[in-house]
Amino acid sequence: MKTFLIILSLAAGMFFGKSQQLVYKPINPAFGGDTFNYQWLLSSANAQNQFDEKNSYSDLLDNLNSVDSFSQSLNRQVLSELSRKLFEDQFGEGSIQPGNYLFGSLYLQVTTTSKGLLINILDTSTGDQSEIVIPK
Repeated sequence: MKTFLIILSLAAGMFFGKSQQLVYKPINPAFGGDTFNYQWLLSSANAQNQFDEKNSYSDLLDNLNSVDSFSQSLNRQVLSELSRKLFEDQFGEGSIQPGNYLFGSLYLQVTTTSKGLLINILDTSTGDQSEIVIPK
């Protein structure tokens, strides 16, 4: 009786057991998927986008005309030359010497460490701090 049940279950398994062929179907239209998925994929990507385009640098440049752009460039060059001149007057032509320096509201503390020259910058008006290490 046991052998009969085993043979019967094997026979039933042969007739009732079905299989199917696995087929890969891409979703993205760029890889051969359905072109109707394009809008859904685009809207899903835009919903997940965390970047704000309002503050982008390219928009800022687009809004400037040539006179404004020239004016900003000139201001940057004048400020750069002024800071170079102040730096040269304070430190001279040589290297930076350790010590404490005050430039308006900026307080600089220059010390030498094993890693190199350490410059701590404190903005006394806002309390912001920055640290610069110049390696040996």
